[in-house]
This record gives sequence, structure tokens and C-alpha cells, in this order.
Amino acid sequence: MGNCFGKEEKSSGAFTTPGRTIGDAPASPALRATVPPKLSGPGRSLGGGTVAVDASDARSAAARAAEERAARANQPRGKLGQALATQKQQTRTGTLGNVSQNERRARDADAGAEARNWN
Repeated sequence: MGNCFGKEEKSSGAFTTPGRTIGDAPASPALRATVPPKLSGPGRSLGGGTVAVDASDARSAAARAAEERAARANQPRGKLGQALATQKQQTRTGTLGNVSQNERRARDADAGAEARNWN
């Protein structure tokens, strides 16, 4: 789209030559890529050396890495991490005992406040 007051260009590059129809052959033959040579031997894993690794070694290495990650995840990190670790170690009876004790303290505090405010 052009400006209605603009000047018309006489040579607009790609549009100076007439087009071709669908049945016409292309102006230049298409270049083909060369076929890569056949490789022999086992494939290589990315980032690894040139030594081929069998499946059992890869499986044991993955298991070892998972164990290391699990060990690092269980280590408490900072104040919140230690608090979380102590919560994870509590049993159900321990948790229920703590909740019960907190409820008794709140009930006793409410009873004391009510006794002080008795008219």
C-alpha cells in the first residue's frame, strides 16, 4: 500500500520481471544436500566421553544420583528447615498431644480471664 500522493517507482527489484506459471520449471535447479557417511559402532550419549556405557551402569548411576538427591533433601536448611524436620519426626499421638495441651492452656487462660472479670 502506498501513499496516494507518492511517486510510482519504475524499478521495484523483484517485481520487474514477469512471474511464471505453476507448470513452468524453476529458473535454477534446486541444490541437494550431500548424504552423510554411514557411521559404524555404538552411539554416544550427549555430554559424555567417548566410552560407551551399558544399560546396567546407567541404571546404577541414576539410582546413586537419586539417593544423593534424597539425602540432600532430608538435611534441614536453616531455621525453617529444622522446624519442618521436627514436625516430620512427630508421630500422630505426639501431634495430638501437643494440640490437646495447647487447647488446655487456652481454656485455662480463658477461665482465668473470666474469673478476673467477674462482677
